Amino acid sequence: MQTRLTKILLSRMGKAIKDFNMIEEGDRIAVGVSGGKDSYTLLYLLEEIRKKSPKKFEIVALNAHNGNKFYQWEKIESFAKSISVPFHLEKTTIIEIVMEKLRPNSYPCSFCARLRRAALYSAALELKCCKLALGHHLDDAIETLLLNFFFQGSLKGMPPKLLAENKKITVIRPLYYIPESMIREFSEKMGYPIIDCACIISCDKQGERKEMKKAVEEISKRYPKARRSALSALKTVEPRYLADCKLHNFEKENPQNENGG
Repeated sequence: MQTRLTKILLSRMGKAIKDFNMIEEGDRIAVGVSGGKDSYTLLYLLEEIRKKSPKKFEIVALNAHNGNKFYQWEKIESFAKSISVPFHLEKTTIIEIVMEKLRPNSYPCSFCARLRRAALYSAALELKCCKLALGHHLDDAIETLLLNFFFQGSLKGMPPKLLAENKKITVIRPLYYIPESMIREFSEKMGYPIIDCACIISCDKQGERKEMKKAVEEISKRYPKARRSALSALKTVEPRYLADCKLHNFEKENPQNENGG
């Protein structure tokens, strides 16, 4: 029996899928599952939608093993099997690469994430998947926008659907309309077998993102509609009111006299 929270999450995921045309008839979708609350929730909800969707599509749970012998990937496989979703383990040597190639004063988690994403792309293609579903939620999208704004000097976010640079696979984010607080509550109710990366490198795993997460939480406490407004902003871009010369012709921003001069 579905709980009220489950119905809300399925409704929001369904709306995101429809709004951004994330899933089409005949799709084969690799679902990246890291063992955290977000990816478990993504896999569970997407399978629920698959079973009831008029569009026929397939999903397969995909995990990128980082090469650490203490990494508990078996728990992910067990969960996938419990909801009758095929599971694939992609073995990598990510930890060795990070230890060898990491530049001084860089965040190992950011480097690791890029390597893991590349491994997921490669594995998804080998599994003959046309799409890769990732567990990024509304808070992730807002935090990414703020990170780029304050630290990278660009108005760039995390789109709900994006053709990868290799032009061979499309990344989709079905949790785009769901705030992290709902996912956390759902995860606790579901009792997911949460695991971590068993990383042997001591680091601040979030760095600047941790600061943005804290900022979003503080703003939302003061202004309860802040997340809703941020989502609207992500979907409503008005180039005229920005300063990008590639998007706006400032030479034409002059008054016209009656003679057309």
